[in-house]
Amino acid sequence: MNTFQSEFDVLKSVILKHPKGAFKSESTIDIQWKSLNYTSAPDLNKAIDEYEAFTEILKRHKIEIHFLPENENTGLDSVYVRDASISSDAGMIICNMGKAARENEPGAQQLFYRDQGIAIIGVIEGKAKIEGGDVTWIDESTIAVARGYRTNDTGIARLKELLCDCAEEVIVVHTPHHKGPSDVFHLMSVFSPVDKNLAVVYSPLMTVSFREELLRRSIKLVEVPDNEFKTMGCNVLAIAPGVCIMTEGNPVTKSKLESAGAEVFTYKGEEISLKGSGGPTCLTRPLVRVK
Repeated sequence: MNTFQSEFDVLKSVILKHPKGAFKSESTIDIQWKSLNYTSAPDLNKAIDEYEAFTEILKRHKIEIHFLPENENTGLDSVYVRDASISSDAGMIICNMGKAARENEPGAQQLFYRDQGIAIIGVIEGKAKIEGGDVTWIDESTIAVARGYRTNDTGIARLKELLCDCAEEVIVVHTPHHKGPSDVFHLMSVFSPVDKNLAVVYSPLMTVSFREELLRRSIKLVEVPDNEFKTMGCNVLAIAPGVCIMTEGNPVTKSKLESAGAEVFTYKGEEISLKGSGGPTCLTRPLVRVK
């Protein structure tokens, strides 16, 4: 059975945006990287090589890839396609970005979905703000959404309205100040489902109530150490139950996942992930999964 409401069932179809279309050119990178709070300027050629290696993992697993086209109104961050929309069995929800520099990305995705005949059930607009990295399906009827600097109360209320026929429960998770509003901090910065009963977490920045809720649901928590949180060890993309992708350079987390029975694939993400703080979940908008 096909589903849009899962983070860990077998991934069959995914939305991506190639660095060629997001980064565009070295001159574009030079103009934008500082204002977008990248740690340093990505090298375009190296980014392309890294991305090709990342997508090769998807292709080996027979995952259908749909590439978003280049758009003159979007910038470097548009490579992180997860944030501009949210998937549900009823159709896609178009987000309204909390980061002002990314305000044109949802509209670009909306045009793509319409062109592809993909259903859209609603658009979050006005003062309501929400980003897809703050929204995660825990199971087929339960969704978690973070209240933080990128997602506000009005956005969460609108999400609940749009999902009234799809989600039996919406869990609101309050995120910490951490490094402040200029930093990229989403729910998926500290929580990545890998299977029905397995998830990667960074507990020091989780709320007690959310962590307890996961444990109540008998979800085994793979704890990411402090040094690997900095290298995106907590950002893990499941492409099938217990099969996942993460960035290189997180050996402790990788070993813990494997000890928990998971199969782990890695890619070098210095240019496409670490510099822009967007791991494999951020690089992908899963579309169709199969139970």
